[in-house]
Amino acid sequence: MLSSAPLYKKMARGPKKGEAYWIRTQDNIRLRIAAWKTGNKGTVLLFPGRTEYIEKYGLSAQEFGAMGYSTLCVDWRGQGLSDRLLPDRNVGHVYLFSDYQMDVAAVLEAAKTLSLPKPLFLVAHSMGGCIGLRAIMEGLPVKAASFSAPMWGIKFNPPIMRVVAWILSTLLHPLKIGRAIAPGADTVPYTIHENFESNGLSRDAGEFAVMGQHLRVVPDLCLSGPSSRWLNEALREMLRLHKKPSPNLPSLCFMGTSETTVNKTRIINRMARWDNGNLTVCNGAKHEIMMELPHIREQFYTKTGQLFEAHSDKA
Repeated sequence: MLSSAPLYKKMARGPKKGEAYWIRTQDNIRLRIAAWKTGNKGTVLLFPGRTEYIEKYGLSAQEFGAMGYSTLCVDWRGQGLSDRLLPDRNVGHVYLFSDYQMDVAAVLEAAKTLSLPKPLFLVAHSMGGCIGLRAIMEGLPVKAASFSAPMWGIKFNPPIMRVVAWILSTLLHPLKIGRAIAPGADTVPYTIHENFESNGLSRDAGEFAVMGQHLRVVPDLCLSGPSSRWLNEALREMLRLHKKPSPNLPSLCFMGTSETTVNKTRIINRMARWDNGNLTVCNGAKHEIMMELPHIREQFYTKTGQLFEAHSDKA
């Protein structure tokens, strides 16, 4: 059952037709979704990354609307305006990484309730790419997928920190202390404390400033580092996915040469063994492909639009 939820339309810079709703998952977590009914060629399911929120993707909905598609976006459990899972709402947390698949199921049910046009397509960024890949492997009914810097591995610097993260998060996983923020993780949202010159997200000064401004205008959207349990669950899930064959689905993947958030080797490895998948390496781009310099954004939307167009008549 859907009920009206807040959507900060001016902040989102999305199509005027956007509306937000509260939905419930199978385990009774309240999620916020937003639907932009801007086209009848199909619907783009937009899976954001960790710490993100619907308003960040208003311009993406605008782009897909111009192509003739509607867009459905979600605040994952534990972030955005969806239910936070810990008393300290600043810490990103999940009990099991598979719990995100209950969020996916609720989004699909909402798409049906809202009578959004078919076929469905997937656009997934960062953590959304991890959730999305699992969903595809488990039968997500999309005709094609486009990934932006998917979290199929996490970048650790120096590399020895990968071993440390595995050991510490595994030891803390079954303990209540595992709900605490992971050692060394940010305690203040990244786009608030980081300077543009040293940021790892975008080379577009305007878009980077907008990300920080969103959180200052609506502090309830803020999220900082993950819990130790989230980190361990994510590491386990990425390793499980790495061992699986690629799905039989037309796909694109975009990755920047200046990527420092996710593991580029894992992305290259996955796309090398995805028979009907193609990897685009964006020169100079950082993590946020859809919030990068205009020519990078144009490359992403043009190629993604061409992929979806090739399959838009296959309902």
